[in-house]
Amino acid sequence: MANFVLVHGAWGGSAGYNRVTKMLRTKGHDVYAPSLTGLGDRAHLLHPDIDLSLHIKDIASVIDYEGIKEFVLVGHSYGGMVVTGVSALYGARIKSLVYLDAFLPDDGQSLFDLQPKEGRENFINMQRDTPGLVPPRFAQNNPALPRVLGHHPLLTLVEPVKLTGEEKKIKNHTYVLATQQSPAPFQRFYDKAKAKNDPSWKLLTMPTGHGIQMEDPEGTAALLLAELDR
Repeated sequence: MANFVLVHGAWGGSAGYNRVTKMLRTKGHDVYAPSLTGLGDRAHLLHPDIDLSLHIKDIASVIDYEGIKEFVLVGHSYGGMVVTGVSALYGARIKSLVYLDAFLPDDGQSLFDLQPKEGRENFINMQRDTPGLVPPRFAQNNPALPRVLGHHPLLTLVEPVKLTGEEKKIKNHTYVLATQQSPAPFQRFYDKAKAKNDPSWKLLTMPTGHGIQMEDPEGTAALLLAELDR
């Protein structure tokens, strides 16, 4: 039996992992897929002061209170920022760190730093009617997305990730790129992982849109189970 900790992206919540979670549990594994503060089923806690540190603490609290000793850590999209922060706290206990079409920051980088100028301006403009809270960028009638998408706290996008060196103890990494997007905003992070030329990094592609775990839950579960054999 293994442990999986799954971190969702912006605007959604843990519901995006529901089908993957069921498949992994059917195989006898423990799966933890909490909604980050202010998102998903915790949307009632949304406020403009939520930052990246709080979302990292959300996941750290689950790991600590559940007593999870070793685990596969997975981050989708914005969740890549969160899992990078978590990796700096629990590196030695992370069996594999998986980025699902996710941001891949370096030490001291924020999500804003990883956006082109027009992307940063879009986020700023989008939150003008709800200061500090960015409305969803994606159409809510997309059947591959969670049924309810809420606003996302702006401060989580501007706070930089802080690494400690603990993350260097992780032996296995995987980057999964969704290929059915045009343009493909996460291609550069796949290329960044590839450029490391590091045997600890596995590179995969999935013929889906950005919502990999929602569009192909069977394929997502399979690739996560494969991490246990590394």
